[in-house]
Amino acid sequence: MEKKKELPLCPVETTVGLISNKWKILILRELLKGTKRFGELRSGIDGISQKVLTQNLRSMEEDGIIQRHAYPEVPPRVEYSLSDLGETLKPIISSMEQWGLGYQEMINNG
Repeated sequence: MEKKKELPLCPVETTVGLISNKWKILILRELLKGTKRFGELRSGIDGISQKVLTQNLRSMEEDGIIQRHAYPEVPPRVEYSLSDLGETLKPIISSMEQWGLGYQEMINNG
């Protein structure tokens, strides 16, 4: 049986560890809009390299946040979507969006 990952005692630290960088947050943002192919994710996230996108997708898949579905076609087609667990992050991303909008408004009108 596979050994479970050792998690921090603090639940906030656990959450931060799972979505620990800006790329993961932006990948979540894109996948909250629906299933995407690799190229769609890359074009939707300004400044992300192919290598960094690949690394983060693998990490998020290992953590159970996203699902990768490879179709047996020629040429190969791979799609990414949020898992049921990943969908539960929607309120967090939504809260971040609302806070960001308020901050932008305060700075732009301040």
